[in-house]
Amino acid sequence: MTKILLVEDHEEIWDFLSRRLKRRGYEVVLAHDGQQGIDVARAERPDVVLLDMNLPVMDGWTAARHLKGDPDMAGIPIIALTAHAMAGDRDKALAAGCDDYHPKPVDFSRLLSQIDGALGASPDAQPGAP
Repeated sequence: MTKILLVEDHEEIWDFLSRRLKRRGYEVVLAHDGQQGIDVARAERPDVVLLDMNLPVMDGWTAARHLKGDPDMAGIPIIALTAHAMAGDRDKALAAGCDDYHPKPVDFSRLLSQIDGALGASPDAQPGAP
């Protein structure tokens, strides 16, 4: 089963996303700040990370740089989730190491397409796959 790490500090968003992703056949693990996101990523080895950029303790920009700077974690795709939808924010997320960018509010259908695209590098990582 494909494992998604959702790093999000707003309960309404992580509740909504985790429930919908689980219904789609994904295993979802949660972290609520950037440092916890790094720790959970190391422990759980997710297939994809959905990373809010405005987090307590350590922001998503810094967490993304840490994950991509760790040789054991660098290959895990990161999709930035952010309310920052200004010109240049996508580039900033990509420069921090994110592989894709999704502005909030979340468009779930579009996010699923982005997750599928991120998993494209690993064909066996599909919902429900062992």
